[in-house]
Amino acid sequence: MEIKIVEKSKNYIHKELAAGKWQQLSLMEQMGNIGSEVSRALNWRDKNQESYNNAIDRALELLDLTINDSRWKNRLKEIARVRELLCGAISGGKEYKTSLKDLDGYFFHFALAARVKR
Repeated sequence: MEIKIVEKSKNYIHKELAAGKWQQLSLMEQMGNIGSEVSRALNWRDKNQESYNNAIDRALELLDLTINDSRWKNRLKEIARVRELLCGAISGGKEYKTSLKDLDGYFFHFALAARVKR
């Protein structure tokens, strides 16, 4: 099962990561980085709409890069579900009862695990 969400002709926000650097990171590092963007979005949500939107765009792009990383094909269901939950959270959280704060907590554990592995 292969899901391609990021288009090859897309103008990437993270150009170097999309060019191959992302695939050099472990899953823990990838998810931790996505979590950083979710945390930024949470921070900016009620302060600056443009910064909030930019953080969401970056988080979604990084999730798409992770989904397209063939190393995680056995984890694809979980990663795609996280993207679905993020989309649900940014559109009000009613469908899955998930908030950005919930997702921030979820991603925090990946960032912590990545840091411990260093």
